[in-house]
Amino acid sequence: MSGGAYGIDAAAHRGALAAGAITIAVLACGVDHPYPAGHADLFADVAAQGLVVSEWPPGRHPARLRFLVRNRTIAALTCGTVVVEAGERSGALNTARHAAELGRPLMAVPGPVTSAQSAGCHRIIREWDATCVTCAADIIEMVGPLGIADAPEAPAPAGLRGARDELDLDSARVLDALPARGAAGPSTIAVEAGVDLDTVLRCLGRLAGCGFIERCDRGWQLRRR
Repeated sequence: MSGGAYGIDAAAHRGALAAGAITIAVLACGVDHPYPAGHADLFADVAAQGLVVSEWPPGRHPARLRFLVRNRTIAALTCGTVVVEAGERSGALNTARHAAELGRPLMAVPGPVTSAQSAGCHRIIREWDATCVTCAADIIEMVGPLGIADAPEAPAPAGLRGARDELDLDSARVLDALPARGAAGPSTIAVEAGVDLDTVLRCLGRLAGCGFIERCDRGWQLRRR
């Protein structure tokens, strides 16, 4: 959900449309008067796949006060507000303030400290207790149902699930003991890693579940991307 403006708003709507998801555009005028006019086709696409809504009746043209009302509506209709870019004085900060006042999760994407378009994001993180988010998973964790972040995931290629520096010492040793090419059996891995066979068997299951390795005809091998 966003306001349909040029820049981040339009990118959010187009991203949702491309993914086949529902997106909602909230206008600061009547729904029969798309603004900005350059986004008339975008609003038509949004209406076909999602919704175009407004607090104002048909025939009303955009005005400054109506943009501020629109921002309040966006904050109220969403589960949380993410500010991607915002100057020190911008409509995005107005939306963020409404979200904070409504007790809705408030998030911001950080940017270069030299960028004027990131100044507002850094301000709401510093002063308004907004949560710093850098990926979709961070946002889902904030607005999704309790426990969604801990839901089991499908196996992923090595390096995509879990990081080597998060492994316990035994698992790290077992992983390092696997050959870069080819495969090895548990006994060979145990000798190379310097641990007992039971430890190897336990760690192999953990490493396979994290997507680092996979079973093959000759034993175990590193999982390829």
